[in-house]
Parts: sequence; structure tokens; C-alpha cells
Amino acid sequence: MRPTLLFLPGLMCDAFVWGPQLQALAAHADCVVANYGLIDSLPDMAAHALAGVRASQFALAGHSMGGRVALELLRLAPERVQRLALLDTGATALAPGEAGARERSVRTGLLALAHAQGMRAMGRAWATPMVHPDVVATPLFDAILDMVERSSPEQYAAQIKALMARPDAASLLPQIRIPTLVLTGREDLWSPPAQHVQMAQAIPGAQLHLVERCGHMATLEQPLAVSDALLHWLQRPALDAAAP
Repeated sequence: MRPTLLFLPGLMCDAFVWGPQLQALAAHADCVVANYGLIDSLPDMAAHALAGVRASQFALAGHSMGGRVALELLRLAPERVQRLALLDTGATALAPGEAGARERSVRTGLLALAHAQGMRAMGRAWATPMVHPDVVATPLFDAILDMVERSSPEQYAAQIKALMARPDAASLLPQIRIPTLVLTGREDLWSPPAQHVQMAQAIPGAQLHLVERCGHMATLEQPLAVSDALLHWLQRPALDAAAP
């Protein structure tokens, strides 16, 4: 029986961010992409995404903010998730002190830019340091800006509110006993490789994959490498995932 694969997009992303994988994996799984609308908490996003899946069990892949939503969904309904892929993401709450204040300041500044100059201007400021330098000023970068422009300042405000209040999911990682892929771009400055090494080490049997010449938008920047890694993950035997 064909598996169901639920894709969870990240901040200001829609189904486009998973487009190459939807095409590459269509022959191997029934793919569903979540849409969060104006929901402003990660647990509520997880519940909404879960309600949109008819299959009793499914594979789950989250990118960026979507990886955090995936962990909340796993916390909510562990019996329904057969395998897990965490891409360009993290598991910790907002950092205390100066680091957390800096993140809050950056995000609220971008929201102010979205209100003042529009979503495309915000997207350009937001995405430029996120992608590999080779991607900036290319048709792919324009397509990323098109995706951001399809959203609204209200949606952005809801999602950064969710991220600022993100639950700490680090304690959940050692409890995961399903085939898990942890993947990020080698040049992802927002969710760096070291962060993913720590997550992979905390999850029993997790496989770590670092994508070369790639920033935060791994699914789009290096679609073939990401799709290949996800296909191997989908085909990985379940019993291989659980370590004692």
C-alpha cells in the first residue's frame, strides 16, 4: 500500500517550497501539503495539519518552521506518524537573554518592513542571507520572492507570534523511535549544521544528511539531493530506525 506523506512548509512558505519533492515522490507516496492560514501557534498548526490527513498513519516531513510543527504533531499523535524528516529546522525554544531579544528584534523589524513596503521587500531582506550566495539574483530567488508575496503581513505576524512562543521540543527527541532523517544545507546560516548534528545525535537511529552548496531553502536550492534523501528515507526499513 502506498504511504501518505504529509509535507509541512516553513515560515512564509506554501506548497511551492516542496514542489520538486512533490513531483519526485509522486510515484512513491500520496503527498499532502499543509496550509496554516492565520493560525498563530505551533501546536494549533500541528492539530490543523493532522486534521487534514485521512490516512490513519503517515510519513511526516517538515521544513524550517514546519519541522517545529512536525515535532508538535508527533507530540500530539505519535501513534499516527510512521517516519519523520526534519529539514533546516530546530527543536529549542526562543533563546533567553540577548540572543532571544535579537531574534525578536529581527523578526519584528521584518514585519514592520512588510507593512511599510510590502511582502516582496520584506522577502528580499529576509531571504537574501538565508539562501546560498549563488541563488541570490537568480530566477529561483525571484520565485521565492513570488511565494512570499502570495502571503500577507497578517499571516507573517501570526507565524512569527507562533515562533516567538515556540515550545521546547528538545526533550522529545530521545523518545523518537521511528525512521528519522535530519537534513540541512551546509551553508544554512539560520539553522546551521551543528544544530542538526545535535538533533541527530539525540534521536535514536537518526540519519544526518548535509547538503553541499546549499543554504536554508534546501528543498529548492538542491532539489535533486533533497528528493533523493527523502526517497531513501521513505524506503528505509522501519526496524532499522529504533536503537535500544
